[in-house]
Amino acid sequence: MSTGYQIYNQHAPYFLTFTIVDWVDVFTRKVYKDIIIDSLSFCQNNKGLRIFGYVIMSNHLHLIAQAIGEIPLSDIIRDFKKYTANNIIKIIQSENESRSEWLLHRFKFNAGLNKRNSYYQFWTHDNHAEEIYSEKFFYQKLVYIHFNPVRAGFVEYPEHYVYSSAFDLNNPVSKIKISTLVD
Repeated sequence: MSTGYQIYNQHAPYFLTFTIVDWVDVFTRKVYKDIIIDSLSFCQNNKGLRIFGYVIMSNHLHLIAQAIGEIPLSDIIRDFKKYTANNIIKIIQSENESRSEWLLHRFKFNAGLNKRNSYYQFWTHDNHAEEIYSEKFFYQKLVYIHFNPVRAGFVEYPEHYVYSSAFDLNNPVSKIKISTLVD
């Protein structure tokens, strides 16, 4: 089902939101957030993903990104979501996850609601893609991303939240390379 938030220009920068089905709080554990970070880094290094900003919240991920190589942004997102979903579900099944039965039930239930899924659905199909059409819009979205953990009460200042580009800007050993709009 289309929501109107489509990626039309595959090489323009976009504000994206990837949401876990049923808004399930999966990213409360470091291991799951690290899969996201590693996958974003892989997409940067191997698929031509340029990242301007990101934040990993408990049940969703915001990203300002652009495809700069030959691979279309939609394809990068598809591969990212498939890889992260498969790996997080494998860990839920194999690690000591106290909520594994409930989590897998939610993912299985949601897969049954959609013909495009086989056994589990981790991410919603919508990416809530909004093309960045101006510098002002870019900075509005970047501030929104960076202050998301502050509004949620996780930290007092955006740069204190480890799973955010606000933190990475001051972290020389970060796996994610943050671009500026004029790079």
